[in-house]
Amino acid sequence: MKIPFYKLHGDKNDFLLTYQEDAPTKLLEEAAVAICDRYTGVGADGWMLVDRTPGDGFDASIRLFNSDGSEPELSGNGTRCAGALLASVSPDQKEFRIRTGAGIKHLRLLSVTGTHYEFEMNMGSPRVVELHATVQGRDAVIVDAGNPQCAMPVTDFDFDWLAVGAATERDPRFSNRTNVSFIRPLDANTIEVRFWERGAGQTNSSGTGSTGAVAAALARDMVVDPVTVRTPAGILKLRRESTSLLLTGPAELTAEGFYYSSIHA
Repeated sequence: MKIPFYKLHGDKNDFLLTYQEDAPTKLLEEAAVAICDRYTGVGADGWMLVDRTPGDGFDASIRLFNSDGSEPELSGNGTRCAGALLASVSPDQKEFRIRTGAGIKHLRLLSVTGTHYEFEMNMGSPRVVELHATVQGRDAVIVDAGNPQCAMPVTDFDFDWLAVGAATERDPRFSNRTNVSFIRPLDANTIEVRFWERGAGQTNSSGTGSTGAVAAALARDMVVDPVTVRTPAGILKLRRESTSLLLTGPAELTAEGFYYSSIHA
């Protein structure tokens, strides 16, 4: 079958989005692995199904699959990409409520330049589960940001953090695996972060990873609000509003087409 897709990225964290009615009805995990393969598929960090049916308190729903076929609760960058796709067909709409696996997320469209969209997204109230933990022999902060996060303060990135991230993702203390971030404070309002994402591996950026990293850095008094997160792909900004963290970042539509899949609906 042919699977239509739109390709978007949020700060070089890339996703393929398909409307629910155009997706296969079975073998979704296998389809996700196939379409996300960067050599034999289209290539992306994840594949997202977008259901435009509104419901109680939301305008649309999304279901996300990582490139390994696993299904995470939430992606901040991915949800912004869904917001951009919805905004592209509803140019007068500025507020979007999207139901995710971690609840309804509210996005406010700040600007549009061509196919480039800028949103502020309410990431909810991340919860510090353990302020001073030891994971894989390293200092860490365990955070629930709608999905599991393990944030590790570092002084530099001159070590094999990819190997540490891979090992930490599957550390026995995390029953459903975890996302991993490595945090280097730069000044009172800025951190630099590297990401290892559960089910996707190294990514250039992460919205939930940045949220977890900022929550950890604030809890450890490494920075003060608001916080700029420098990622390998660019800058994300977070600020506190009451108990929530609000993330400002981009989403850009880069391509659309069809994936010729051997998956049968």
